[in-house]
Amino acid sequence: MVLLLQRCLVFRSLLRSPRGVSGSHAAKESPAVAWAAERGRQPVRGCLRLDSYSTKSGIAGVAERTLIAVKPDGVQKRLIGQIIQRFEQRGFKLVAMKFLKAPEDLLARHYHDLHKKPFYPNLLRYMSSGPVVAMVWEGHNVIRTSRLMVGDTNPAEALPGTVRGDFSVHISRNVVHASDSVDGAQREIQLWFDRRELVDWECCDHSNTYQV
Repeated sequence: MVLLLQRCLVFRSLLRSPRGVSGSHAAKESPAVAWAAERGRQPVRGCLRLDSYSTKSGIAGVAERTLIAVKPDGVQKRLIGQIIQRFEQRGFKLVAMKFLKAPEDLLARHYHDLHKKPFYPNLLRYMSSGPVVAMVWEGHNVIRTSRLMVGDTNPAEALPGTVRGDFSVHISRNVVHASDSVDGAQREIQLWFDRRELVDWECCDHSNTYQV
């Protein structure tokens, strides 16, 4: 607030001062407008409109993204809205979402690291048995935090208050998927979404959430 008032006073003093204005340029642009233009801002009601925070603010981890997918059992249980609500209330930003019945080739690539596991065929059958909701969420440390919010892979070990702890009882039907690492998230997002489907947008509460 103090910084904002100081800028207002400087701006008003520039409005009253002819210093630095000469020739034909003075007729076209006042010092205040030039001063504001140099900083990418516009004068508003005798003061300056400060730039809003960008998701590329430089604060570590703010623009981190992860893939969250509501699995077929989560869709059947009508949990889509509750899962979205948890991520929104935590302060994360939704940048992509789709509702689809995933083709087997996509699922095979997604679960490639598990293809030697004995449960792999059943996993693919389960994941292709109904529609899923794939989402990309963005925010500070969103990958690690999402894993904590989702809970242990085995719902029997998941804490109450986590998605799996609240809505699942068996590892074969654990409601939701969450990327487990930065590299894993990048790979999975590229599998499920085209770059053009990821929406970059400014969230109105971004400065309240991330200002330090």
